Formats: sequence, C-alpha cells, structure tokens
Amino acid sequence: MSEATLLNQYWTDIYFHLHYPHKEKISHQVIRILQLIEKKENVGVNDVAICIQVSHNTASEHVKRMLDKQYLNKRRDSQDERKVVLGLTDLGREVLHQHTSLDEEKLKHILKKMNDEELHLIIKALKLLSERAQACT
Repeated sequence: MSEATLLNQYWTDIYFHLHYPHKEKISHQVIRILQLIEKKENVGVNDVAICIQVSHNTASEHVKRMLDKQYLNKRRDSQDERKVVLGLTDLGREVLHQHTSLDEEKLKHILKKMNDEELHLIIKALKLLSERAQACT
C-alpha cells in the first residue's frame, strides 16, 4: 500500500471518528464554496464557478441561495467597484466549521492521553503537511 493510500485511510478514519454531528443537511458543493471563500481572498462568482466546475449562471444560483440562507455576504471590491466580493457570515463560518472540522472536545480528550513527545510529533507533522498542501495550490 502506498504512503498516499495510507495517509488517506488515516485521514478518513480520523474524520469519521472525530467529526461533529451534522445539524444541517447541506450539499458538498456548498461546503466547497464556503471553503473557497474562507481560504482565498477576493472571491467572486466567477471564482466559485471555476472551483466547482459549473457555469457562471449555476454558480450565481448557488451563491444566491447561500446569501438567502445567510451563509455569505457580499460587498464591492475596494479596488474595482464593478467586482462583487463574497465573504462568510458568522453563520457561514459556523456551518463550515461543523461540516469540515474535528470535534474539539473529542480531540482534546484524545490529546490529553498523549505525552508531550507524541503531541509535538503530531502537531509538527500536520503543520508540515498543511504548509506543503498550501504551496501546491
């Protein structure tokens, strides 16, 4: 089994056992849009269309529904007034956190059982993987 396959298996095991219970039913595309807006700056509808590989009109409909649900807000770009920039609302941040993050109470419980060396090793490894992942995009 390759290292990539092992890492994927470990990641999915971790997420399966430690994710938050989902309170709201939302689509995978909504999660991807929320992630895009959280991780990138000055995201507009065209960026959403490219990210989720749909037409501009379809992306616009997704964004409209997310605005209606109050997951997003929009503002004019300060550098180019013609461009609309999307942002996460507090509710949007919470929905994203609940659907993509690990349950911090469960995680704290596990981390308390680790010694300092194990904890340091895990943090160092995940930090390195995070930094390399960010450099690839």
